[in-house]
Amino acid sequence: MSEPITMDIHGVLAQLPHRYPFLLVDRVLEAVPGKSLKALKNVTINEPFFQGHFPSRKVMPGVLQLEALAQAAGILAFLTAGVVPKDDSRFFFVGIDGARFRKPVEPGDQLILNATFVRSMRGIWKFDTSATVDGIEVCGAEMMVAPEARG
Repeated sequence: MSEPITMDIHGVLAQLPHRYPFLLVDRVLEAVPGKSLKALKNVTINEPFFQGHFPSRKVMPGVLQLEALAQAAGILAFLTAGVVPKDDSRFFFVGIDGARFRKPVEPGDQLILNATFVRSMRGIWKFDTSATVDGIEVCGAEMMVAPEARG
């Protein structure tokens, strides 16, 4: 069995088409193609969404937590497929089930993003995802992604 893959921000930029301010994965801590991925998102006070969400108590929007999980699942999908994002290879987020938010995510938190490959059926790839802060789950969902349809 090969060693797990790690990636700094340059590796992440090579695996995702997203860019600032929408890139929500800072580092891949460990990835095993076809199995699982563990990544990191440093949540800083300088995030643009904190200006309005919420001025009196800054909280990372749940939808952005889910987007960070979808990006982690996307990296795992690209690694598993052995492709990089470009004009002829993209995965799109196509579904979410069972999303749950358990605790607010605030500036200074390190969001650990976990994605586990469940299966691929009829072109849809399914992942179990969860995010933790200090070992406590803050959100999770079942994510589905699919390669871009060409036709």
